[in-house]
Amino acid sequence: MLAYTYIEPGHFALRDKPKPTLRDPRDAIVRVTLASICTSDLHIKHGSVPRAVPGVTVGHEMVGVVEQVGAAVTSVRPGDRVAVNVETFCGHCFFCQHGYVNNCTDPDGGWALGCRIDGGQAAYVRVPYADQGLDIIPAGVSDRQALFVGDVLATGYWAAKRAPIDPQDTVLLIGAGPTGICTLLCTLLRRPRRVIVCESDPLRLRFIREHYPDVLTVTPAHALEFVRHNSGHGGADVVIELAGTADSFRLAWECARPNATVSLVALYDAPQVLPLPEMYGKNLTFQTGGVDACDGAALLRLIVAGELDTTPLITHIFPLTEIDAAYALFESRRDGVMKVAITF
Repeated sequence: MLAYTYIEPGHFALRDKPKPTLRDPRDAIVRVTLASICTSDLHIKHGSVPRAVPGVTVGHEMVGVVEQVGAAVTSVRPGDRVAVNVETFCGHCFFCQHGYVNNCTDPDGGWALGCRIDGGQAAYVRVPYADQGLDIIPAGVSDRQALFVGDVLATGYWAAKRAPIDPQDTVLLIGAGPTGICTLLCTLLRRPRRVIVCESDPLRLRFIREHYPDVLTVTPAHALEFVRHNSGHGGADVVIELAGTADSFRLAWECARPNATVSLVALYDAPQVLPLPEMYGKNLTFQTGGVDACDGAALLRLIVAGELDTTPLITHIFPLTEIDAAYALFESRRDGVMKVAITF
């Protein structure tokens, strides 16, 4: 089968690989029906994920059909349509028991798919701990509707859930890429008093204004003054940073009111520095990533109920055989791209 493969930093390529097989009674083999490209895939390509293994099939956003299950798998069976979780987790260790599945102590735990073990930009994928790693897609929910449940939508849901968002709050989101949009959707579920999105890209700002007209928007150059003017206590009550640059990192704590929460969801390409003398007295609480992606079933229920719809994010579709072109488009942000779906 063709599989998009991490060759070395700066180089991905389609390679012919054997179809995966069960290695453990808790595994499942899933035939991938729709996949997507994530910014984290680009981080691997750029060499920003040291734990990524050369030779691995990349990709961790996918849906498909269960083809085979190990003897110990009880939650899914062949023929089930499923959303694949970005993280594999045992469900039994200290971290899993507390919902911190990103830190599962199993060797294949946390973000493994498409990073340390073969992922889903291929026709088939082996999913360890299938009982935890697969969520059955309800009847009536399309592949497109479910595509982002296992990763980017899970990230947005986790980001909004862990931040203490109250109805009277002003929430600032920095970055309106796919993760930012998914975080916006999940923030709106919590119905804060005001939501502000900061973004420099005019096409992404237009996307926000067209799809979410009640959300305020601002560019980074005017963000500090705008947020202070539109907040009750000199800054945002909650800031969620999703852009992942040195400038956005600084803007996040600058736009926060004293005693606010600053949640860092972005994956950074370089270390960031907290200038503590400048921040002294703001008494901020910082939260760091990455996602504990264990809410797939809840997200699918919200999709069924009409509370969440991420299909507008899919702006382009490519077959697997043209995935080089899909990556080039996604990385360059050309043609109004938000998310690219990969077909098989």
